Amino acid sequence: MGYVKNRNMLLSHGNIRLRRIALDIAEHALAKADPYPAVKALVRLRGDTLDVGEIRLDLKKQGRIFLLGAGKATYPIAMALEEILGERIEDGVIICKYGQEGTLSRARLYLSSHPIPDEAGFLAATEALALARETRPGDIVFAGVTGGSSALMPYPVDGITLDEKKLVNRMLLTCGANIIEINAVRKHLSQIKGGWLAKNIHCQAHLINLTVSDVIGDPLDYITCPTVPDTSSFDDARRTFSKYGLWEKAPSSVSRYLLAGVPSLETPKDLSDHKIDNFIIVPGTAACEGAAEKARESDLDTMILSTMLEGESREVGGTFASIAKEIVLNHRPLTPPCVVIGGGETTVTVAGESGQGGPNQEFSLGAALRIDGVGDVVIVGLDSDGTDGPTDIAGGIADDRTVSRAAALGIDIFAALNGHDVTPVLMKLEDAIVTGNTGTNVNDLKLMLVMPEEQ
Repeated sequence: MGYVKNRNMLLSHGNIRLRRIALDIAEHALAKADPYPAVKALVRLRGDTLDVGEIRLDLKKQGRIFLLGAGKATYPIAMALEEILGERIEDGVIICKYGQEGTLSRARLYLSSHPIPDEAGFLAATEALALARETRPGDIVFAGVTGGSSALMPYPVDGITLDEKKLVNRMLLTCGANIIEINAVRKHLSQIKGGWLAKNIHCQAHLINLTVSDVIGDPLDYITCPTVPDTSSFDDARRTFSKYGLWEKAPSSVSRYLLAGVPSLETPKDLSDHKIDNFIIVPGTAACEGAAEKARESDLDTMILSTMLEGESREVGGTFASIAKEIVLNHRPLTPPCVVIGGGETTVTVAGESGQGGPNQEFSLGAALRIDGVGDVVIVGLDSDGTDGPTDIAGGIADDRTVSRAAALGIDIFAALNGHDVTPVLMKLEDAIVTGNTGTNVNDLKLMLVMPEEQ
C-alpha cells in the first residue's frame, strides 16, 4: 500500500536517491502499524466459538455483542470486527476524525473534531454512554479506543462547558506538556474518560479492549483510558497546571473544579468487579520496528536510537543532525550506508501567537538547519496518523540541500521555526509529506538515512 500521496513531488528535487529509500522505509513502517490485520490475527470465529487470543467464548452461552470505540486507529478495528462477526453484532458506536469517512454495516459511525473537540463529538459521546448503559449480564463489548479519543469523545463534568473544555485542550497542547501530563488533566475533567465508560458497562458483561498505543511505554490507562481503571489522580492534574503555569490562564470553572477535587470525585481506580480483558494489538513502537525491518532488508546498518523520544521538536531534530555529522565524519555509532530510527512524542511549546505547524514538521526543519552540506543525509519526521498537529500534512522531509534550496527561494527557516509557522515553508519547498488518514496512530517516527557520497 502506498501511503505517501505526494511521493512524486517529494522525489522531484533535493537528494532524490536518499529520499526514495527513506520514503520506502517510512511506508513500510506505517504498514506494520496497521491494526486491521492485527485484529484479523487475534479474533477468530468458528461456528459458535469465538477466540480472542487465548480467550475462548461459546456464543450460545453469551448475550449480545456490541462495539464501542473512538480514535484515529479505531475504524480499521471496527471494520475487521464487522467482517469477522457480521450479523452477530447487535449495535455499536464508533467515533472517528473528520476525513475518515467509511462504511460500517452494524455499528453507527460518527465523525468529530481533533485535536480540539466539538459539539458533534459530545453528541457521539452521549450515544456511546447510552449504549454502555444498555448492556446486560452476558453481553460482550468490544472496545476499540485508540489515540485521539480524548478530543473525539468529549463529555465534560457538570459545571464545565464544552467551550471551556476546548480552551483547556488548546492550552495543554501548546504549553509543552507531555501526553501523560495532558491526559491527567483531561481525565479529571471528563465523565467518560479515566475509566468512566467501563464503569457504565454492566459489571457482568465481558469488556474486551482492542487498542493501538500512541503513548511511550504503552500504559493502558493512557491509550484506552475510558475503558480501564485510572492510575492518575487530581494531584497529578494539579501538578500539571502548576508546572506549566495554567491556573490563571484556564477558565475559572476548570481551576475551581481541579482545586476542589476530592476522593468522591476521583476517577475509578478499581474495576475488579468488572470482567475486562485487554489486548494491545499494535504497540507504540510498531512504526519504529517496521522501519528497522525494512532498513535491514535493504542491507543498511540500522539502529533504533530510542522509542522514547521527548522534548522540544526542533531541538530533537538538531540532535539527529549532530548524529548525522558524527556518522559522516567518524563513522560512529554506525557506518554508512545506515539508518538511525527514533520514536516517541516530541512537543512544541508556543508562547503567544503562532502560525501553522506541528512537532514532526519542526523536527524536520530543525534538522535541516544543521545538516546543510554535511554529506548525503536525509531526515524524516512523520506523524503516523497522517495529521501532524492541527494540519493536514503528516510531517516533513529534509536533506543536505534543503537550506540552500530555501535560500534560493527567499525562505528563512530559522524565522519560521521561531514563529512556529513551518507548514508554509514545507509547502513552498515541496517537502511536506501528505498521507491523508492512515488508519493507524502509534508513536511518531523519526528517520535518518546517511549514505557514503561515492555510492
